[in-house]
Amino acid sequence: MKSFLTHLAALALLGGHLIAAGPTTARPLNVLVLYADDWRHDTLGCAGNPVVKTPNIDRLAGEGVRFTRNAVTTSICGVSRATLFTGQWMARHGNKAFQMFRTPWTETYPGLLRAKGYFTGHVGKWHNGAFPAKEFDFGRAYSGVHWMKQPDGSRIHVTQKNENDALEFLRTRPADKPFCLTLAFFATHAEDGNKEQFLPQPQSMALYEDVTIPVPPNATEASWKRLPPFFDAKNEGRIRWGWRFDTPEKFQTMMKNYYRLATEVDATCGRVLDELRKQDLLDSTLVIFTTDNGYFHAEHGLADKWYPHEESIRVPLIVRDPRMATDRRGTTNDAFTLSADLAPTILAATDTDAPKTMQGRDFAPLYLADNKPDWRTEFFYEHAELANVRIPASEALVQREWKYMFWPAANHEQLFHLAADPREETDLARDPQHAARLTEMRTRFTELKASAK
Repeated sequence: MKSFLTHLAALALLGGHLIAAGPTTARPLNVLVLYADDWRHDTLGCAGNPVVKTPNIDRLAGEGVRFTRNAVTTSICGVSRATLFTGQWMARHGNKAFQMFRTPWTETYPGLLRAKGYFTGHVGKWHNGAFPAKEFDFGRAYSGVHWMKQPDGSRIHVTQKNENDALEFLRTRPADKPFCLTLAFFATHAEDGNKEQFLPQPQSMALYEDVTIPVPPNATEASWKRLPPFFDAKNEGRIRWGWRFDTPEKFQTMMKNYYRLATEVDATCGRVLDELRKQDLLDSTLVIFTTDNGYFHAEHGLADKWYPHEESIRVPLIVRDPRMATDRRGTTNDAFTLSADLAPTILAATDTDAPKTMQGRDFAPLYLADNKPDWRTEFFYEHAELANVRIPASEALVQREWKYMFWPAANHEQLFHLAADPREETDLARDPQHAARLTEMRTRFTELKASAK
């Protein structure tokens, strides 16, 4: 299939900013969202990780832009996915764990694009209540285990099924329509009910075999004891730390298998991108790689996510946009982009009006505009209490140099000077020298929390 690309020498105007026009399309851009699970910002070779191999995603970053300070507004699978689709904070879309969000489907990016004539697909993890298959032209939802039983009785790895289904979507879609595919991986999420937790495919087991995974500096008992007093042995993050990281040997086994799952996802991303190249579609497709939340690799004596620490809330964001000027490809950007920004960015790229209910912003001017747009310098983070598994509610105001955390159930405040203490080890909330800063952060936190509703 021939590409509709043409080169424009003039300048285009987007969102009130002059944008150097690179390649553009004679019809709306296609959209591919590569959405991995439990994968934090530094689990990438291109982000400086010294161990994990992600050559295909690294290549994607080399052809686009990587946002180094991207974050989620809630760090848990279901809520973050609701934010992906709706462009809203949890307080507005209403999914506090795994239920369906209350935002009308007609106000999500797949719903809006399908109404505009796009062929829409969702493959893989859903985690927002019952999967609305009728809302997609091609919908297959599954997750929870790494090895799945097929109708013929054989087993298939969930990442391989993700790949098969995504390729089927691309090879069977109608050629006369633009498409939007969300490829939602289950990996690198653990299989929680399995003692082994992370179960890669056999061909991956030779990877990292002779490597020693570095232990984070704050993966210590001392760091665990510095957490607020309500973090006890029954806290879910601590329980899962015991499943994965409570001995040096277990840490090595778990992290190697976790990285193997990541490399398998990378390989599938590569094959999906290769299919776009074969169909001459890569340069007419907006490609986004990101994840639903970060992940503790034993930092603070914890596992999993949920809490407002940097390891939990910062996630990758790589965008390959055909509109991007050649000299901007392979760059990085440290603006505060958020999970709530993805939906409005996708809609703007496809010349679709975003509903007024969307709270995120189109971030494309950050890499398209000649003049850098005014952008946020702080954001509000929120996570509901999950009492049945002892995950306390948490909220935060995140700035570049400072972070204010609030734990509502205990009415407990924390204050961290990120510029001097990036691992969030020294709580300054009760330090008289920082009383004025605490008051300032508390006030701004209240204002941003109110605006998230």
